[in-house]
Amino acid sequence: MIYKEVLPDGQNVRVTFELPSSVWAERVNLVGDFNNWDTASHEMHQSRHDGNWRVTLTLPKGREYQFRYLVNGREWQNDWHADKYSRNRYGSDNSVVVT
Repeated sequence: MIYKEVLPDGQNVRVTFELPSSVWAERVNLVGDFNNWDTASHEMHQSRHDGNWRVTLTLPKGREYQFRYLVNGREWQNDWHADKYSRNRYGSDNSVVVT
């Protein structure tokens, strides 16, 4: 799931990326255009309350960002609640969030 909140400055959006607790993992990273596809950046944290994996970013409003989740450093997953999808050069799709 993706949750968005336009910030009071009107220029930025707080975006929370969330994976369900059913994703078994030791580590999950959010990887995409916003971090130059750095697989070690933006580690998600598992909530003690509901077990879901989350990370929140502040992104400029009015842009599109391709992204994927990297589970345990080796398994790529998409967000099936993304705003849209874009074909990547590896023959699969990237998730896209529109701010």
